[in-house]
Amino acid sequence: MSKSLKRVIAALSAGGLDVAPREMGQATTAQMAADLVGCQIDQIAKSIIFAGSQSGAAILFITAGGQQVEGARASALAGETLTRADAALIRAQTGFAIGGVSPIGHLTPPRAFFDPRLMEFTEIWAAAGTPRHLFGAPPREILRLSGAQLAEFTV
Repeated sequence: MSKSLKRVIAALSAGGLDVAPREMGQATTAQMAADLVGCQIDQIAKSIIFAGSQSGAAILFITAGGQQVEGARASALAGETLTRADAALIRAQTGFAIGGVSPIGHLTPPRAFFDPRLMEFTEIWAAAGTPRHLFGAPPREILRLSGAQLAEFTV
């Protein structure tokens, strides 16, 4: 079992959730993940990481699968211009590789924002630290465990 997957399992357990990530096969899009799980695309919680141009820090946007982060709105929330984070920054701050970034279990928890669209479901699915593992949980629990702020930032 990978260190990344172990961190997510530990974060779920520490947060009081009795949830076991499932190995689902590799998905490279939210639609592929939704098809593997058997849910709607917007029930997939994508973890999108940007870099703050002034702070250099990773900033996480947890977004419904069918939504896209709108740059100006996201920058306004972050209080700085955002650029696409590179793989090195993502790995260094979160401990996850691109494709497996979970909303929880980060080495250094980033500032995070949560898409209100996700709150419309009883269960959502997110990466569990690898491109092949997902976990399902109520959105309010992922919001709580991620430390994210509920905010509008999508188009």
